[in-house]
Amino acid sequence: MSEFAAAVHAVVAALEPGQVVTYGEVAVEVGRPGAARGVGQVLAGSQGLPWWRVVTAAGRLVPGKEAEHAALLRAEGVAAAAGHLAR
Repeated sequence: MSEFAAAVHAVVAALEPGQVVTYGEVAVEVGRPGAARGVGQVLAGSQGLPWWRVVTAAGRLVPGKEAEHAALLRAEGVAAAAGHLAR
């Protein structure tokens, strides 16, 4: 696992239930501003992380997994529907 991937794992694993951050915020937290897509790639290939607590800057959910993503967020008390966080 790369240093970047390990750092992403640590940040995402530390997120509390109901806490939602953006891919970009995770990238900044690990010292790689601008690496939001890289964060997404790490999460896509990882098991056991609370990936559903990470969304796009626009509040969109993972394409193709919107229903699962929204259900997991709602289970933690986060308002989400129709492919994005509720506003």
